[in-house]
Amino acid sequence: MSNGKVDPKLLEILVCPVTKGPLEYDAARGELVSRQAGLAYPIRDGIPIMLPDEARQIKADDDGAAS
Repeated sequence: MSNGKVDPKLLEILVCPVTKGPLEYDAARGELVSRQAGLAYPIRDGIPIMLPDEARQIKADDDGAAS
């Protein structure tokens, strides 16, 4: 989980390294979610870990974000 907030300006420029598509910030889980790739990238100590090998796979029926 995240131990700090991610800079909002950083979130604006980050894209999924797999699809180059948009990411959604899930503050509850401390992740950046790529719905297109079905991956959730962890945020550790306020730093997004944008490595596909470190990402959590999300299921098609999992919205990836807290409701």
